[in-house]
Amino acid sequence: MTSSDLWDVETAERYDEASAFMFAPDVLDPAVRLLADLADGGPALEMAIGTGRVAIPLAERGVPVSGVELSQPMVDKLHQKRADIPVVVGDMATSTVPGMFSLVYVVWNSIGNLRTQDEQVACFENAARHLAPGGRFVVELWVPGIRRLPPGQDAVPFHVGQRHVGFDTYDMTTQQGTSHHYRRHPDGSVTYGASNFRYIWPAECDLMARLAGMVLERRSADWDGAPFTEDSESHVSVWRRPA
Repeated sequence: MTSSDLWDVETAERYDEASAFMFAPDVLDPAVRLLADLADGGPALEMAIGTGRVAIPLAERGVPVSGVELSQPMVDKLHQKRADIPVVVGDMATSTVPGMFSLVYVVWNSIGNLRTQDEQVACFENAARHLAPGGRFVVELWVPGIRRLPPGQDAVPFHVGQRHVGFDTYDMTTQQGTSHHYRRHPDGSVTYGASNFRYIWPAECDLMARLAGMVLERRSADWDGAPFTEDSESHVSVWRRPA
């Protein structure tokens, strides 16, 4: 039994609209471009493929893409847009996809959906099992905003806009957190939604990769390759299975 939240039909139906900023060219294009380069002509596997935000434009670049996704409604939305991308419905820590891949990737903090360290370690191991020798595993992940927590406070805002306000609450003893989303709709109504996660530090990711037999190849602050520093709020990390 996976610890991940399971997204239902209603969530899947509104996902693309609610996440429109993630589809913006300046957000999406650098990710697709780098992933296509890292695939180097071989097939790719996306864990937590969702509605195909990354997989579809990557496939349009000629990369054969397969996926793993826990939510059947999310897969249904993907296949309404492009039916030829094969997806295994299951969790990314244990699900098996036929074939070997040049690239396995999980983007937009989705590995945090696995809410136990054991499951996250298993996800790295699962990625390594699906990689051909010399293949790469890519994770896009935020750096927890814990440094912005003053004493006695357990919430940090991550987005404040006209249509959306979001903040994360953290449990410092368990590395558990919850993202809280308040959205204002065109009719003036406001809805609330939440998702749960376990945050992971970059060094912890490196140890998980090492346990899975992979080595760190590169780490940047974003898809454009900005240097990763102590002030970076996210990272794109690439580990390689030795040839």
